[in-house]
Amino acid sequence: MIVEIIQIKKVFSANMKLRSNKVLDQQDLKLSKKLITSYKKRLEKEILNRSMKLRMPQNKFEEIIHNNNELINLKKALEKLEAKTEPHSKV
Repeated sequence: MIVEIIQIKKVFSANMKLRSNKVLDQQDLKLSKKLITSYKKRLEKEILNRSMKLRMPQNKFEEIIHNNNELINLKKALEKLEAKTEPHSKV
C-alpha cells in the first residue's frame, strides 16, 4: 500500500506541475481522478476499520475523516481535476 501511495503521489505531482497553458490529456485526467478517488476511499475505509476496532463512536470517526489533512488535500485535488475537465466537457 505504501508503494501504491508513493506512485499515486508521483502521478498526481507530475500532473499538477503542468502549467495552466498546457492542457492535460483526457486520459491523464481520468487516470489521476481514478487513482486519487481510489486512494481516498481506501484511506476512509482504513480510518473506519481502525475506529471500529477501537470501538469509537460514529461521530468521532466521522470527525476524524472530516478533519484529516490528507483527505482534505485529496478532496481539493479532485476539485482541481474536475475544474480542469469542465472546459473539455463543454466543447
